[in-house]
Parts: sequence; C-alpha cells; structure tokens
Amino acid sequence: MDVNYVNPFINATLAWVKSMVGVEAKALSPQLKKQPFPTYDISGIIGLSGGAAGSISLGFPMTSALAIVSKMIQAPIHEGDADLIDAIGEIANIIAGFAKRDLSSLNLSISLPNVILSNHILAGLSGAPTIIVPFSCPLGNFFMEVSLKTN
Repeated sequence: MDVNYVNPFINATLAWVKSMVGVEAKALSPQLKKQPFPTYDISGIIGLSGGAAGSISLGFPMTSALAIVSKMIQAPIHEGDADLIDAIGEIANIIAGFAKRDLSSLNLSISLPNVILSNHILAGLSGAPTIIVPFSCPLGNFFMEVSLKTN
C-alpha cells in the first residue's frame, strides 16, 4: 500500500483529536498488520469504495474510548451508553471525511459507519495489506487500521 494513501488518514486523525477533543495525539510508527492480531474493545469502521476499495477502522481499549468521548462531548460517558456507540461511529465518519478530501483523485465514496463492541479482531479487505497506526494520546492510546486497494 502506498504511504500516500495512509498519510491522509493519519493527518485526519491528528486533526480530529486536536480540534474536537482538545488534546494533542501522536502517531507512532505505522506497521503492517500481522499475527498475533491486536484485539479491541470498541471499533468504528467505515467502508471505502470508488477508485479504491477497503476500510478505515479506529480501534480502542474501552478506557481510552470512554475518556476520549467524554472529553469530546464534555459530559461523562459510561460503557454501554448509546452515546458512546454513536460517538465512535461518528469519529470514524469524521476521519474518513477529512481524509477523503486529500484523496480526491481516488473519487472515494464512504459508507455509513459500523461499530463493533466487545473483544474483537478486525479483518481488512481480502488481498489488500492492512496498515496499523498506533496513536498515543493523554486520554489513552488507540489504533487506526487502513486496508485499501486501488482499482
């Protein structure tokens, strides 16, 4: 996968954390996803189609998701709250939308967000590599997975 397709998602994630959560996050070294696969407590996933196919996913430990969403909406949030699920989906949607602007040459369409709860592993597009980007944040770490195959 071309780094030019991953960088817009990294930049969009950093911009979202700074503008909507009000803290600075740091993208750590991207890595190719390989076994043992990481597991997450809650993830927001957006499908991508058009000049490229695949997905962008944000995976969180529950403590990070609760802290980040609580700060973002400026109200306490608890595990199991419908607002947590909505917020994680909306975060994935925002990041995909921001990145889409920088990937205009691919003429991407983004799907509605899906949110997965409980201990899970994310699967990328078959036949396409998945890049994992860990993010360090004062409110807790989280991970982005980008699986994208250009047409």
